[in-house]
Amino acid sequence: MLGISQMKLADAIGITFQQLQKNERGTNRIAASRLYELSLVLDAPIQYFFDDMPEALARVPFRPGNAAKSAVESTASLELDKRETLELVRAYYSIPDAKRCKRVYFLAKALAGDEDAQ
Repeated sequence: MLGISQMKLADAIGITFQQLQKNERGTNRIAASRLYELSLVLDAPIQYFFDDMPEALARVPFRPGNAAKSAVESTASLELDKRETLELVRAYYSIPDAKRCKRVYFLAKALAGDEDAQ
């Protein structure tokens, strides 16, 4: 969303590109200190990394081979890396009016069939 390559992000937090990919895929666990570094580099609160975490996953400790890993893998397969998704997110964040952003957000939720959309 910020237009930072994985290579530049890895450099900024002092790890290799391959390590960053393993963290992103869930192959390697990511330490809390690394999340903190990422939050600084990306200028995002730590909570950003947990906002969309399914409640069931939040309660399950991560151990290789358990349901938590399966949930992480299925979440990673949502095709969030599609160019269209990236462009949509960039367009959303370029809307200067916060009220309009909120309307776009609720419109998208309503079109997706979310019953909680206001």
